[in-house]
Amino acid sequence: MDPQKVNFYDVVLEQLEITAKLLKLDPDIHEMLKVPKRVLTVSVPIRLDNGSVRVFTGYRVQHSDARGPYKGGLRYHPDVTLDEAKALAMLMTWKCACSDIPYGGAKGAVVCNPKEMSINELEHLTRRYTSMISDVIGPYRDVPAPDVATNAQTMAWIMDTYSQMKGYLVPEVVTGKPISVGGSEGRAEATARGVVFCAREMVKKLGRELKGETVAIQGIGNVGGNAALLLAEQGCKVIALSDSKGGAMRKTGIDVVKILQHKEKTQYLTGAPGYEDITNDELLEIDCDILIPAAIENQITNDNASRIKAKIVVEAANGPTTPEATNILEDNKVTIVPDIVANAGGVVVSYLEWVQNLHREHWTAQEVNTKLEEKMVKTFHDVYNFAKKEQTDMRTAASMLAVGRVADALKTLGLWP
Repeated sequence: MDPQKVNFYDVVLEQLEITAKLLKLDPDIHEMLKVPKRVLTVSVPIRLDNGSVRVFTGYRVQHSDARGPYKGGLRYHPDVTLDEAKALAMLMTWKCACSDIPYGGAKGAVVCNPKEMSINELEHLTRRYTSMISDVIGPYRDVPAPDVATNAQTMAWIMDTYSQMKGYLVPEVVTGKPISVGGSEGRAEATARGVVFCAREMVKKLGRELKGETVAIQGIGNVGGNAALLLAEQGCKVIALSDSKGGAMRKTGIDVVKILQHKEKTQYLTGAPGYEDITNDELLEIDCDILIPAAIENQITNDNASRIKAKIVVEAANGPTTPEATNILEDNKVTIVPDIVANAGGVVVSYLEWVQNLHREHWTAQEVNTKLEEKMVKTFHDVYNFAKKEQTDMRTAASMLAVGRVADALKTLGLWP
């Protein structure tokens, strides 16, 4: 599937429209929620290693701060667009509200190809971008985090740049940092761990156990890779994995540790000895118990939804299923755990990291993972029970719960001036 065929921002606006009608939302509130509160576009010039200067385009989109500071990742990608950033910022607002975390939604992006850039160039890019958005971020204003092609090192550069500009150390300005400079235990695996908790709870609701379930995962980055490892530890049979170039399948089960080592050596999953090469499209249509789309948005559409054979889809990526595809899956009795529930583990632990930083504390991995599990399980059951009460699917229920909470905050705060 080519995700560029569908405008992701149109998709999330359509989802909001559906939710607004179900909630009988005040038209004025709906109007406010349709557009981000602030959109910042910056030109980011840096000197490349070859001595030339190149100007990159950067964005920071801030959707809503009605329930707390803006929160959202920073992605580096050659095809990232402003509409994509606006869509992801809105989704983050709903994700934080659904998990009842006191944050609003934001998203950052720089149009670049990090695979073609040196570490030195990426550092210059990050620091320059940070300096240019420094007026709109801060511990109580907007707290960035890692996303596609950014990581803990990127966050350390942002933290250091912001701190140098302020004149004192401000670790709470970003989350997802290295532990040595204020990061939280368990942050790297947090999103994947949350996905696993949601898969476990959904399987329980269907009267089964996680052990022995067959799993296919599209996208073997940080989230997909850690999810594969954690699910294998829980006794699941991982039968297919993929990256951007393709994937590997073995119906008798994949040795996740070994195939990840193969990818580390060769950069790709394809060509692994003893495995059948498959495409990303083929992976989505594999006959399995649990399908985890953990790559990018708009992967399950009305073109392929009718061929999805999984019994449960747990959305580890943001917006991997279009609204039309959701309807097809639901009609075919495929149970969906939506993204704003399933992949909220990252923002939950980001919130825990922020709290630790504000109080200058450092919690153990056990403390962090326990708090994460409590929050993820509560959110899952809140949404599941709301869905049963409203006689609707979990995506609709999650959206209604989240939008309702943000709308209530906006209504209570009023319009100033």
